[in-house]
Amino acid sequence: MTVYVSNLNFSVTDELLKGLFTSYGEVTSARVMTDKFTNRSRGFGFVEMPDDSAAQKAIDELNGKVVDSRSIGVNQARPKKEY
Repeated sequence: MTVYVSNLNFSVTDELLKGLFTSYGEVTSARVMTDKFTNRSRGFGFVEMPDDSAAQKAIDELNGKVVDSRSIGVNQARPKKEY
């Protein structure tokens, strides 16, 4: 399952994001999205976990948690819309 994480502090790295989720199960990848021109964090990221039940538990427990002085939003990612 792919998990969408919003309202991240701009100092959060891929490694820190992965560390938040590893206590819930295996993390295939964790990536903080960055601006392609400035390489600065855009304040959100995605985490991929192969075990859906572990991912759901992480969503339930991390949604609203304060990380680096910001309350993060954690939800199941939705497919990108086609225009």
